[in-house]
Amino acid sequence: MHSNKVLILGLTWPEPLATAAGIRMMQLIHWFLEKKFQITFASTSAHTDYSENLTGYGIDQQPIKLNHNSFDEFARMLNPSIVVFDRYIMEEQFGWRVAENVPNALRILDTEDLHSLRSSREKKLSVQKEFKISDWLSMDITKRELASIFRSDLSLIISEFEIKLLQDIVKVDESLLFHLPFMYEQLDESITKNWPPFDKRQHFVFIGNGKHAPNIDAILWLNTNIWPLIRAKLPESELHVYGPYMPDKICKMDSAKTGFRIKGWVSDLASIMSNAKLNLVPLRFGAGLKGKFLDGFMNGTPAVTTSIGVEGIGDSDALIPITQDEPIGFSNLAIELYQNKDKWNENQNLGTELINNHFNKVVFGKELYKKIIELDKNLDEHRATNIIGGILAHHTLQSTKYLSKWIEAKNNL
Repeated sequence: MHSNKVLILGLTWPEPLATAAGIRMMQLIHWFLEKKFQITFASTSAHTDYSENLTGYGIDQQPIKLNHNSFDEFARMLNPSIVVFDRYIMEEQFGWRVAENVPNALRILDTEDLHSLRSSREKKLSVQKEFKISDWLSMDITKRELASIFRSDLSLIISEFEIKLLQDIVKVDESLLFHLPFMYEQLDESITKNWPPFDKRQHFVFIGNGKHAPNIDAILWLNTNIWPLIRAKLPESELHVYGPYMPDKICKMDSAKTGFRIKGWVSDLASIMSNAKLNLVPLRFGAGLKGKFLDGFMNGTPAVTTSIGVEGIGDSDALIPITQDEPIGFSNLAIELYQNKDKWNENQNLGTELINNHFNKVVFGKELYKKIIELDKNLDEHRATNIIGGILAHHTLQSTKYLSKWIEAKNNL
């Protein structure tokens, strides 16, 4: 590599204590730091109360402007060997500028999840129709996201389901994709022995930020269709909903009478999770991997979830015992696990095995480094054989480029 510099173009500044996307981004950042890369993180968005202080890690934080040629000089001066686009929108906005100004930089797209897949599923659920892959393929947002994947040198795909979808249905060459799920430290006995046991835990928990549409749908579904069934059988239990950015319609659901408690944001989520008896993850649409589901397992908290909740995890068949898609089945399973210590322990062990077998930080970190070194050595050949990516870069980015330049010129009037 011509330098050890990495430029990350963030859709937002990372919020690891508020969003799964923030956790994912910080995992990537820590990986680059471990490999001794010098990181510059740039974003067009404003900082929030939940934004991580990246300067504390020795990372240069740079605000950048959209549709402005100041980015060109900034990129040339930095001259990174790797540019990471945080979701396809950033590749759309800055991909052509990166290609023009630092053509030798390896361009990596971190998809987080397939936004188009989540959007398509939400659309079908809103009209109560069954989702089909053809629905996803027909959407404009899908074409935009796929174009970004083809234009990039490498796309990081968090879900095994999504990488299979891209390879089998869209025929994206495997050389353009890398399966990189959440990366966790192994859960050994030194960790698991400190988890509060079944008898020391109480109540149900739901984790999720209020800006994420699948979370809002899940909370509404819990409140109207699932929680009343659980509460009828377990009248002393409560459901605690945690997360930032909750809209008023959710905050107004807080009720001591029903035990449906809206708790808002907390900084120490691990403590909250490890003291809860059961993690409820009733997602009806979405994509990628579900951070809230895995966060529970990282703290020894079993879950009840849906088929969407377990999607993308390699051993999803092993998770059938904790998967229910209908309110009655979901609530009955939740009640059983809440009361049955043996079943609860079985599912806690299931979660531990899942983390250790499918999210090993060391294994995935080694493979990613190997892939990046391999691409860097053969970048010209890699790009030459990516015919579709080349065509899209030539045509699509020309239109994006001139639209951006038109907006820039308009703004200068």
